[in-house]
Amino acid sequence: MTSTPTERRKFPRIHLQVPIFVRGLDAQGEEFLDLTKTLDISASGAFLASLRSIRANEIVSLTIPSPPISSSGLLPTATPPIQARVRRQTPVGELQLVGVEFLNPLD
Repeated sequence: MTSTPTERRKFPRIHLQVPIFVRGLDAQGEEFLDLTKTLDISASGAFLASLRSIRANEIVSLTIPSPPISSSGLLPTATPPIQARVRRQTPVGELQLVGVEFLNPLD
């Protein structure tokens, strides 16, 4: 009989590809701003596909781009940045798969 590994996550993951801006310091200590995408997301973190290597424990700022839909002022023109800590990174070919944990879980 095989046992199923215990799920340690507090929040369920949603497999969702969303474009996202990532701002921070890369593995060489250089400041960057890249447009990348999520592979999955939860209330407590996200899994990103990036072309850039980022140090573990680095704090990055994530912003979801939102095009202006109307000038009525009913919808916000941008989302506020989400602060996240890089928890892990795995190279896959020329990509880096980066797991981040939000400093404050999403509502």
